[in-house]
Amino acid sequence: MTFSHAEAAEIGSRLRSRMRWAGIAMLSLSQLVLSVDTSVVNVALPRIQSALGFSSAGLSWVVTAYALAFGGLVLLSGRIGAIIGPRRALLLGTAIFVIGSALGGLASSPGILVTARAIQGVGAALAAPSTLVLIMGITEPGTQRARAMSFFVAALGSGAAIGLVLGGVLTTTLGWRWVMFVNVPLGLFVLAGVRWTVPRLPRATARLDLMGAVSSTVAMAALVYGLTLAASDGWSSTRTLSSFTVAIVALGILIAAERRHPSPVLPLGFFSRMRSAAPFLAMLLIPAGQFGFLYFAALFTQDALGYSPLLTGLVVLPFTAALVLVNVVVPRLVARFGERVTGGAGMAALTLGLLWMSLLDASSTFLSGLLGPFLVLGVGAGLTVAPLTSVLLAQGPEERLSAASSLNQGLQQLGGAVGLASLTTVFTAAGGGVDGITTALLAGTAFPALAFLLFTTGARRIGDTR
Repeated sequence: MTFSHAEAAEIGSRLRSRMRWAGIAMLSLSQLVLSVDTSVVNVALPRIQSALGFSSAGLSWVVTAYALAFGGLVLLSGRIGAIIGPRRALLLGTAIFVIGSALGGLASSPGILVTARAIQGVGAALAAPSTLVLIMGITEPGTQRARAMSFFVAALGSGAAIGLVLGGVLTTTLGWRWVMFVNVPLGLFVLAGVRWTVPRLPRATARLDLMGAVSSTVAMAALVYGLTLAASDGWSSTRTLSSFTVAIVALGILIAAERRHPSPVLPLGFFSRMRSAAPFLAMLLIPAGQFGFLYFAALFTQDALGYSPLLTGLVVLPFTAALVLVNVVVPRLVARFGERVTGGAGMAALTLGLLWMSLLDASSTFLSGLLGPFLVLGVGAGLTVAPLTSVLLAQGPEERLSAASSLNQGLQQLGGAVGLASLTTVFTAAGGGVDGITTALLAGTAFPALAFLLFTTGARRIGDTR
C-alpha cells in the first residue's frame, strides 16, 4: 500500500497529535501522583504511630518533613530544572520520589520514615515545576493548551481529595505501608511514559543564582516550619517566633540578591505592580481555604459522625467528581467569558461553599450538612484553578516560565500551611468540637473572598501588556 504526500502528511500529523496528548496524559499523571502524596499519608497516621512507635509530637514530622523539603526547595528546583532541562528535571525528581517512597514503605523506625518523607519532598520539589513547563512547551496557545491545562488542573485540584480516599482504602485493606508503596509502580510508569512521549525542551544558558538559591530555600523552609509550629505550639511560642525571624531575615537577603542578579531564582518583577502580583497572591489564598476545608471535613466525619478512615476518605468523592466534571467545560467558559470572570465565579463559589459548610451542627449528617457544600466547593475549585494558573503564567516573558511555575507550586505549599495554621488556631480558640469546626470554616471564607477581590480587580488579562 502506498500513500500520497498529502495522505502521508495527514498520518504524520495525527501520530504527532496522539503522541502529544499521550505526553500530556503522562505529565498530568505525574502531577496527580505528587498532589495525592500531600494527603494520602494523613489517614494512615494513627496506624503508623502504633506500628513504629512514634511519639505524639514526633508523628507530625511524617507530614512536616515532606512539606519542608517540598516547600523549601521548590524555588531552587525550578531554576535547576531550567538549567538542566525540564524533562531531565522531571525524570530525576520522579526517580528520587520513587526511591523515597520505597524506603518509606520499608521503614522500620520513625527516623527512617521521616527521612524517606524528606526524600520524597526533594523529588517532588524537583519534578513539580517542570511538569507545567513541559505542558506549556509541547502545546500551542489557544484551545489545545486550554484543554491540556484542564487535564493538569484536574490532577492538581483533585489530588488532595483523592489522597484521602486512596489513603483510607489502602490503610484499611493492605496496611499503612501501601500509602508509600503505591507510589513506586505509579512513579515507574510515569518515568517510562515521559521518556517515551515527552520531547526535550531547550535548556537555559544562565548561571545559577547561588545566593538567591540558598536564601529562598531557607526562607521558604522557615516559613513552612513556622506555620506548622504555630498550629501545634501556638503563634507566640519561642520556636514559632524564631522560625519566622529566620524567614524574615532570609527573605530580606533574597530580595537584596535578586535585585542584582541577571537570572534570579525569584524575579522581583512578578511583584512590581498589583496587576502582576494579584494572581500570585490569589494562588497563596486558594489552597489556604481548600486545605482547611479538607482537614475539618475529615475531623467532622470522624469525630462527630464516627466514620472510619475509609468512609472518611469516600465522603469527599462528591467534591472530586464536581471538580473534574466542571473542569471539562472550563476551556469553553474561558474562551467565552475570559479568565477573570470564570476564575472569579469559581472563587465566589468557594466562598459560598465554605459559608454553607459553616452551618454544620451536632445533628448534621452527610446528606443534610456535607453533600451540598462539597458539590459547591468542587464546582468552585474546578472553575478557579485553570484560569488562575493561566493568568499567573502569563505574568512574565517566556524565559521566566520556570520561575513562575516554581512560585506557583511554592505558594500552594505555603498557602496550605497558612490555612491549616491559622484555622487550627481559630478552632482551638473556639473550644474545639463542632463549634470549633464551624467557627474555623466561617473564618476560612476570608481566604477565597480575598482571592476573589484580588483576582477580579487586580489581575490583568492574558495578552494585556499594559
